[in-house]
Amino acid sequence: MNEAWYRLLSILVFTAGFWEGPAAILYRVISDDHGTPMRPVNYLDAPWNYVASGAVIVAAFALLAVLDKGREKALARDRNAGAARTHTGTHAG
Repeated sequence: MNEAWYRLLSILVFTAGFWEGPAAILYRVISDDHGTPMRPVNYLDAPWNYVASGAVIVAAFALLAVLDKGREKALARDRNAGAARTHTGTHAG
């Protein structure tokens, strides 16, 4: 997976985590929102909607950490492959 995919997945995970986490809580507190297809955690009764939003926040942070580690490993592999090509005197591209 190249860096562009990691960035896209990170953006999608962050957006979903924010929208179903803090944004859903804010909508519930301010407007007494009781759920829409865009904020399904608000279909739950209080306090379960807050618990679900908290779980979404934790899951989003965990997925972002996994994606970041994968991105770092991919970048390290690319650097090592480039250094190996330079060291052996071959140049691709």
